[in-house]
Amino acid sequence: MRLILLGPPGAGKGTQSQILVERLGIPQLSTGDMLRAAVKAETEIGKRAKAVMDAGELVSDEIVNAIVAERIDQADCANGFILDGYPRTLVQADAVETMLSERGIKLDAVIELVVDDKALVGRILNRAEEAKAAGQPVRKDDNPEVFEERLREYYKKTAPLIGYYYAKGQLRSVDGMASVSEVTGAIAGILGK
Repeated sequence: MRLILLGPPGAGKGTQSQILVERLGIPQLSTGDMLRAAVKAETEIGKRAKAVMDAGELVSDEIVNAIVAERIDQADCANGFILDGYPRTLVQADAVETMLSERGIKLDAVIELVVDDKALVGRILNRAEEAKAAGQPVRKDDNPEVFEERLREYYKKTAPLIGYYYAKGQLRSVDGMASVSEVTGAIAGILGK
């Protein structure tokens, strides 16, 4: 099962990814985790990424795409994977299509978690309050101003992927404002599991 989860920050992609990891026995691939792992392993592409990050610059699509391609070739991805937070742009979406085609595999589904932006801000504030109450650190992006900037960035760069995958007949939408279990059930229905 090869999946992409789409949706703005706070939509529940990470939560649903973890549930899918447990149910399907496939890894969740996060570009941040992959970048850190490539740098730590000192792979050729990891060294390039480290040089860019050490210079305080954003890692290019070329490097991110190469790291994803390197990662999906690993043994634990043989039965599938969940892309969460990647692709973020149309250029990256084209790269995913190319890398999968070169390997003779295809996406099984692109699942969009549809949410209400105003309600998301409330969800983020609740998450911050819950973290504080539990004595845990509050995530940097659980600040309303930071969150709203991330939301604007999502709509500018990532939201166009909704139309991209819709046009390919791969997009399936789920009400991301439903309870976690209802979202999980809707995704299971899409996947036939």
